[in-house]
Amino acid sequence: MEKLTLFEQDLINAVCLFHARFKGVSPADIEVELLFDDATGYAAEAFINGTVEQYNTVNFITALRLFIDEQLHRDSIAARIVLDIDDEHGMIANVEW
Repeated sequence: MEKLTLFEQDLINAVCLFHARFKGVSPADIEVELLFDDATGYAAEAFINGTVEQYNTVNFITALRLFIDEQLHRDSIAARIVLDIDDEHGMIANVEW
């Protein structure tokens, strides 16, 4: 099995690209904050023009799949994506094919 780790900046970029696509703006115009809560799990918030949108775990992984497809040119549907917190790197995504 092939493995890949996406680090915090990759996760932020994924949400920026995903959010920009559906809002019709540049990814550079979006700010993203990654979140983790024991009760709700992994999430992200995307800020643009004074508004914020919440990405729950499912939507967050959907954004990662788009990133994997379009930026890494890999099949995201065949990928197993597991979000995690790493002591050294912060929030990461472990991806396996």
